[in-house]
Amino acid sequence: MTDMYVYYYKGLPGSPGENTCSTRRATLEAIRGIGEPIMESQIVVDHTELDSKGFIHSQLGRDPYAANDLTAEIGSLELRALSRESEALHLDDSVSGQNKYMLSLESRELRKQAQALKTRRGESSAHERGKASEAPQSECFEGIPSPG
Repeated sequence: MTDMYVYYYKGLPGSPGENTCSTRRATLEAIRGIGEPIMESQIVVDHTELDSKGFIHSQLGRDPYAANDLTAEIGSLELRALSRESEALHLDDSVSGQNKYMLSLESRELRKQAQALKTRRGESSAHERGKASEAPQSECFEGIPSPG
């Protein structure tokens, strides 16, 4: 189980992509040398959601439709919860009882967050239907949902 922080980024000044935003989030290590991270776009994902270079597989948070964005975030929360449950199963009760308990609590909390997002998605999907999606703003971080 490893949670990773990922960010969108803007091209470095003077580079061909200087005024463009990335389409995928990546770790700070992956971004180093190719762009400037947009700190407001930080989200937490499970390490299994990253490719070998540190870029997220999906376009979590970049879809113009809020319901699809929430679906991706829900999937990420559930994956992180499953990762904790899996780790807890491999711990010996006599040696790591407290760690096992904490992993179980974290898993329940992540599932609770996923359920809250499912409820939010259900409430907002009716509102979003029929509403045309706006074109992305010129600033990279505008329109990026805040974490949590």
